[in-house]
Amino acid sequence: MKRIILLWTIGLWLTLQGVALHARDFLSPEQAFQLSVDTSNPGETRLTWQIAKGYYLYRDHMVIHQTPANSVASVDLPSGIKKHDENFGDTEVYRDSVTVRVATADAKQLDVQWQGCADAGVCYPPQQQTLPLTAISAKSGSSNAQMPSPGAADRDINNSEGHFTGLLAGTGWAGVLTVFFGMGILLAFTPCVLPMVPILSSLVVGSQVSPRRAFALSLSFVLSMAMTYAALGVVAALAGANLQAFLQNRWTVLGFGMIFVILALAMFGVFELQLPSGLRQRLADASQRQRGGTLAGTAAMGFLSALLVGPCMSAPLAGALLYIAQTGNTVRGGLALLALGFGMGVPLLLVGTAGGRLLPRPGPWMNRTKVGFGFILLATAIWMAQRVVSAPLALGLWGALLLAIACALAFTSGANNRTAFSLVVPRYFGLLLGLWGGVMLVGAAAGADDPWRPLSFGNQPGAVTTKAATSSFVTVGNANQFQQQLSAAKASHQAVLVDFSADWCVSCHVIDRTVFGDARVQQALSGVRLVRVDVTRNSPDQQALMQRLQVMGPPTVMLLQSSGEEQRSLRFVGEFGADDLLEHLVQLREREGA
Repeated sequence: MKRIILLWTIGLWLTLQGVALHARDFLSPEQAFQLSVDTSNPGETRLTWQIAKGYYLYRDHMVIHQTPANSVASVDLPSGIKKHDENFGDTEVYRDSVTVRVATADAKQLDVQWQGCADAGVCYPPQQQTLPLTAISAKSGSSNAQMPSPGAADRDINNSEGHFTGLLAGTGWAGVLTVFFGMGILLAFTPCVLPMVPILSSLVVGSQVSPRRAFALSLSFVLSMAMTYAALGVVAALAGANLQAFLQNRWTVLGFGMIFVILALAMFGVFELQLPSGLRQRLADASQRQRGGTLAGTAAMGFLSALLVGPCMSAPLAGALLYIAQTGNTVRGGLALLALGFGMGVPLLLVGTAGGRLLPRPGPWMNRTKVGFGFILLATAIWMAQRVVSAPLALGLWGALLLAIACALAFTSGANNRTAFSLVVPRYFGLLLGLWGGVMLVGAAAGADDPWRPLSFGNQPGAVTTKAATSSFVTVGNANQFQQQLSAAKASHQAVLVDFSADWCVSCHVIDRTVFGDARVQQALSGVRLVRVDVTRNSPDQQALMQRLQVMGPPTVMLLQSSGEEQRSLRFVGEFGADDLLEHLVQLREREGA
């Protein structure tokens, strides 16, 4: 046991050292000082800089020339914050954001120059940008139709993503780790993480191990999972891309589902999963005192489970990634994700350890337990597959699983049972499951897709198919097309719903089916311009658009007023329900009328 803990401690230390290598990374000037332009007021242009936390701009170093005449423009520079600077002495600086008004009645172009520094001690060279005002006015239709400003959006953040970003930015180390550890515990009881329980339990219980060995295997699983989250979070933020895209691919998900099917068949006794005899012989000496599963096997399953069935875009994870991207503090963000992984692992550790301690000695009951865990693994495979296959097919798979469980209860409940209770109750329960499974199969054959209403067919009044639900969206693939849609919405006085989606995003397909396929949502979206940003290719232009709008990845849904301003508190990150969207649409209309 000491060797196990020492091995994982060394691995954890190496992971944190890798994180620490990037501790002093700085944002690029474009990331630290984001400039947006507003030409909605005739004769005046507003330049707004969004300044990242830990950075500042010099007031005296802002110079703006206008063309024609190449003269210094009439500029209204607001007062700044007094600061004694080692480079420039006593001066004024801007933090967080600053808006500069420029009189541009006859100007066709502005040449803007500014300079800023980071509190950590790095000063950037002067930055310069040329702004063709005629092109901007033509695109915006002489109105404020530019892309939603992150700073404007941040003023009213009330959603989970913004809440956790605020916690990271304004809380000390202990507070950050405590918050994310607690959120990890809560996330362990969500549908995204619960599939890890049968994975771990099947490895521990199915191997008939001692309590001490069960704890070692569970610890190996949990530590691997937690370090995977920490590493993925830091690498994803540094790379500026969603590294789980490949693992959320349709065929990858189905491939992992097949792995769980194979594991289930092994639990049913169809075959045994074991290493080749030659390799087993080589490892015999090293594993003589190892009973049950191997540490490497459980660690590998913890790694894969974290990648595949973990919360890819849950609000805390998205908030942590957003924080890292904004501040560059990868150490704090990485440790927060590590704490999140440990919190998620606490219930798994308890289940894995207590499972081996509370179970009786090996006996005939063990075969029934293995069969039970086999069905759990099959349910996990269907749960994963239903996100990428058609809804009727998923319903049929659930129905077939219930029928299989019913048959198992009917034919095995009488074995070694000496009481009427242990004989009748399982068969009665199996009869109910069999009836419900049969109804599901009938519904699936008729095109139904709801397990709780398997006889509610798609041709009934009020039902909306997924294809019909998403056909109203205008799909765009780059910033120019996105801007055109915002301008068109502004011209027609329409609110805008923006959905970031991708073919490889399994949660996006769930939202298409359960949210946009809801008849109530369809009715509520009448009059709203529906824009879908397809980031399947993840091109540089798409990455720039996502960075500009502070979107960490799909699924993300934004709600914009007809003025083009995003209501950040109404943004969705990750999966959500139809009722949630309906509530946010009501709030959007209330703000439009205010």
